[in-house]
Amino acid sequence: MTIALTIEHGPYKGLVRGEILRRLQAMIRLLQLHKMEISFVLTTDERVHQLNKFYRKKDRPTDVLSFAMHEGEFGALAGGLLGDVIVSVPTARRQAEARGAHVLDEVTMLFAHGLLHLLGWDHNSAAKDRRMRAETARLCAAAEATASPRPKTKMPSNASSKAGATEDLSHKFLGRRMLARRKKLDRTTRNGPVLA
Repeated sequence: MTIALTIEHGPYKGLVRGEILRRLQAMIRLLQLHKMEISFVLTTDERVHQLNKFYRKKDRPTDVLSFAMHEGEFGALAGGLLGDVIVSVPTARRQAEARGAHVLDEVTMLFAHGLLHLLGWDHNSAAKDRRMRAETARLCAAAEATASPRPKTKMPSNASSKAGATEDLSHKFLGRRMLARRKKLDRTTRNGPVLA
């Protein structure tokens, strides 16, 4: 498996390259993508805003962007290149704080979500959204199972499990419910990816 992890304008507090790579490798193993080449990028709101405006015609930052190489006019030429997943660290940090989570867990979830988009998953209907959330939770559980222990950090007193003022472009993951589902999914779906 070939994973490229680029950290632009870093380092970022709470995000350690080796730990992120371990988590990405666990997700890729679970999805059996060992023959694919995938690029992951951590960057700024400004960079994600620029890419979102240019490629999606949306003049605002977002939390995660995915660019699948197998789509479009020349998709057949992509070979083993799956694509790129780009995460805005400042947005991920705001979202993590809003739901009382660690930024590493938020980045993991966003990379999992973006990775599923590279594989053709979408959340453009309630049923597809439920399936994609479940698969995202399963990938996060696999990633966190390989994680190095980290010291407990006290969350800010204004942190809550509800998303606050952060714009959430269809990535409305439900903190506590997701954690409970993650444990259940980990026990019930050990036989490989559920590609519905």
